[in-house]
Amino acid sequence: MTDIDEAVDWRGNAISCDACGYAGLAAAGRCRLKHACVNDRYARRIDRFFTWNPTLADTHVRHPHFEVRAIAAKYADIFLLPPMLDDPEEAVRWNAVRRLPRRYALRLRDDPHREVRIRIAALLDEADLIPMVRDPDYYVRLMVARRVGPGLLARMIEDKEPEVRRMVAARAPVEWLIRMAADADADVRYEVSKRLPGDLLARLKRDPDWRVRFEVASRLPVAQIADLARDEDILVREMVASRLSPSTTPLMLEPPILEVVS
Repeated sequence: MTDIDEAVDWRGNAISCDACGYAGLAAAGRCRLKHACVNDRYARRIDRFFTWNPTLADTHVRHPHFEVRAIAAKYADIFLLPPMLDDPEEAVRWNAVRRLPRRYALRLRDDPHREVRIRIAALLDEADLIPMVRDPDYYVRLMVARRVGPGLLARMIEDKEPEVRRMVAARAPVEWLIRMAADADADVRYEVSKRLPGDLLARLKRDPDWRVRFEVASRLPVAQIADLARDEDILVREMVASRLSPSTTPLMLEPPILEVVS
């Protein structure tokens, strides 16, 4: 027998319908052992219990098992939710705040759990994200960088995490990119090279990353790429050669004469 075939509560004890206060619900088909049970340790079974009996969620918002509290928050009366923002479990706090007006989410911008802050960053308007630009967790800052406009992106150009700077390079106004062309991380510079206008790419010709040089070789004006023909990377050299070589297709000045066979 696997764990999923067992009827066990969150303490590890076997569940008995005979000792349950909801025996009447079972008789009415509103709960079922190993399928829809508030006492079970499996979240799916708890959720199914409240789906069948949503009005009972209000009485479980202070249940000792965090899974019950977290799932009850999805169904309980909204006026019972604000105190749940102080629950010690992050799943409870998140399930509560997602149903509350946005102003309540401001309280969780400094939540101790990164998953809550990541989700809050995806929820708030740009003006409310300002304090999260300096969040200690890089993925929270990455979520912020995905959502904010130029005003806040400017504060993230020198973020200590390359992945965040790469997102900035992908979204920042083009005129800012030259400031990021000397970034210490190759992925950031490559993102810059893909967006820099052709006439500004020359300063990346000696970049140590071949992907950046390849982008330069493919988009820099032809008159400026001859020296890249000696690049150490074969793909860069091939790109230069393909752009410098004259067309091998002859110009057809007159249409060919077709011989008519009688």
